[in-house]
Amino acid sequence: MLAKRIIPCLDIKNGRTVKGVNFQHLKDAGDPIQLVCWYTKQGADELIFLDITATNEKRQTLTSLVRDISSHINIPFTVGGGIREEEDVELLLNAGADKISINTAAFKKPNLLEILSKRFGSQCIVLAIDTKYDSNEWWVYLNGGRIPTQTKTLDWAKEAANRGAGEILLTSMNHDGTKNGFALDITKKISESISIPVIASGGAGKLEDFYEIFKIGKADAALAASIFHYKEIEIPKLKCYLNRFHIPVRTTM
Repeated sequence: MLAKRIIPCLDIKNGRTVKGVNFQHLKDAGDPIQLVCWYTKQGADELIFLDITATNEKRQTLTSLVRDISSHINIPFTVGGGIREEEDVELLLNAGADKISINTAAFKKPNLLEILSKRFGSQCIVLAIDTKYDSNEWWVYLNGGRIPTQTKTLDWAKEAANRGAGEILLTSMNHDGTKNGFALDITKKISESISIPVIASGGAGKLEDFYEIFKIGKADAALAASIFHYKEIEIPKLKCYLNRFHIPVRTTM
């Protein structure tokens, strides 16, 4: 069985790491470079860096910060926010990113996934989905969770996988920042419906939440932010816990 991945996420606004609840009430969470160095030492499997206001402000991702971050780490590094075309991807990969995360632009122009995976390889194309549960269904939201759509999350995940996405980053807006656990139901549905890896995001608050998202939610990776940023849970302790319950994770000797 492939090892499950633990991925800290850095939401960036104005060059600083921030964290909120349900995509709102953002608070400063520290210097991104310091956090990156800390997570590398802690044994994080990957990092994800999201420039959370780039799309809404109609600008490109902060490539200079991407370059700085990439010079401090030796683990896979995904970057997202404001990516609209091939040139944006090329710029970020040249700045040091290993993968890119694309959300709104791919939804508005689905064949962009085919174009990007053909040119750069599907292994570096992560399709991010912000989803919200409403009226007995999970729906896709765009522009950092600001714009609702009439598209069901499961349908979009299937289409994205068919179009060449190499991975799905699934963030539940209902669970984001609440520390009440991940969205097990929609994560499980998507994980069992597509052949590409699913990263679960939103809701991590305790060790048991990670066990549940891997065991029940069938996720391939679990992403968290505030509990890692504020050292409420440290990655070595989390991995030891998961090992005890026979969840395969990479550990350092």
